[in-house]
Amino acid sequence: MATPESQGTPPAREPFEPGPLLLMGAPGVGKGTQAKELAGRWAIPQISTGDLLRAHVASGSPLGTEARQLMEQGTLVPDALVNRMVEQRLGDPDTVPGYMLDGYPRTLAQAQWLDRKLAAGPRALPLIALSIRVAYTQLLRRVTGRRICPRCGSIYNTYLHPPKQEGVCDLDGTSLVRRDDDSEAVFEDRLRAYEAQTAPVVEHYRSLGRLTEMDGEGTPESITARLAEAVERLRRKP
Repeated sequence: MATPESQGTPPAREPFEPGPLLLMGAPGVGKGTQAKELAGRWAIPQISTGDLLRAHVASGSPLGTEARQLMEQGTLVPDALVNRMVEQRLGDPDTVPGYMLDGYPRTLAQAQWLDRKLAAGPRALPLIALSIRVAYTQLLRRVTGRRICPRCGSIYNTYLHPPKQEGVCDLDGTSLVRRDDDSEAVFEDRLRAYEAQTAPVVEHYRSLGRLTEMDGEGTPESITARLAEAVERLRRKP
């Protein structure tokens, strides 16, 4: 009897487990879209420290109570507390094949702590960092050109995806609005803060040979495919 091999059909590939991933990028690069696509591609959770913090505070957990007290005092939540929240989340069973970190590690100290944590784990898989780059002018157009329909939530861009009639939603005729944080001044403040915090993290993973930088121009689908290929290449590298 003929077998798939004798008929020239390649054997089925084993499911790919991406392990720990970090996706980085300046405001406006499309990081949220790519994180969602990659997490769905490999059926792994997307872990946001902002979401973790809000969940702990809402549930009244010991970590959440500690964080809420600091926030009410106007104090930033320290790395040590954020690390404990991340450590607890990484102990959940759904993280075994991998996970996509969003917004963490944000500082070099957090990255170094996470490296030690992963090296001491049962699988000892190191984190792979993915950085999406887009030219400043294009980022500025993506952010400052964004307009939103307050009724249906449709998103337009005056430069890249304008409505058929200027300032009006195609679907329901509602006047479009621009969010306050989509101004050029706010964008530049956010970009400076991102670069100041994240540059040491990028250099850290570059020096370890575990960083891939990707041009963020092109269709979302093509960017997702290139990011996935980079992850598989880096994970299989000796």
